Amino acid sequence: MTIPPKFTGKAGRPAGAVKPVKPVETVEAADRATGRTADKAAETRQQILVAACDVIAEIGFEKVRMRMVAERAGVSTALLHYHFENRERLFAEALRYSFEHSGREEYDAVPPAERPLTWKLARMIEACLPIGAETRRDCLLWAELWPRAARDADSRDLTVRLYRDVHRWFVEAIEAGVATGEFTSCDAPAVAELILVLTDGYGVHLLFDDPLINLDRARNEIWQQLGSRIGVRGPFPASPAPGVSGGGARPGGSAGEAGWRAPRG
Repeated sequence: MTIPPKFTGKAGRPAGAVKPVKPVETVEAADRATGRTADKAAETRQQILVAACDVIAEIGFEKVRMRMVAERAGVSTALLHYHFENRERLFAEALRYSFEHSGREEYDAVPPAERPLTWKLARMIEACLPIGAETRRDCLLWAELWPRAARDADSRDLTVRLYRDVHRWFVEAIEAGVATGEFTSCDAPAVAELILVLTDGYGVHLLFDDPLINLDRARNEIWQQLGSRIGVRGPFPASPAPGVSGGGARPGGSAGEAGWRAPRG
């Protein structure tokens, strides 16, 4: 990392001197270089966040050292600290990154023509359960956050913000279904709260491989609880998407967009 000089552009220029104007081609070249630098910085930041998610999920936050994350990401410790000044900031950003990307390929996929919002809601629920490697890692990160939130005020505030995001994500999805007539009129915030409680509860049991709970049972029980509230019938919608990724975002996008997902992260 090149540290810029403390003062630039003025030292050595006589008083009253006119600042030389850079040729247009020089300005354009500088703009391109700046763009490449910004892209590289964003790529490095993402690389670090993925490494942090992996390391924290593997050994737990309390055992993580910044050096471990730097080694996993393939960057220097100094560069890691340039992007994230301490473990707490890194943990918070890693959680949000994981939330925004975990399971995204599934819930952003183009839904079937028949009852597309029902299918989309099912994919969102699956994104909150430890089904594959990515969503399992996401659930492990949340499990790391919960006990910290019970003891530490900053962690509690982070947890509340993240849960508000995921709650809003589900509310928007449910309201979209009601608006199109695919779901019956309901108390969308209350239904979203129920989804959070159910996915958290079943998710914990799936994480430690409770022999009494398997994935099929978890999905079907959650779906049965929702059925009478939003007017859906039948089994939990099958997972494979019949189309290609739609490019939405977890939290942030509007309920009518392909992805809907507002940050949980």
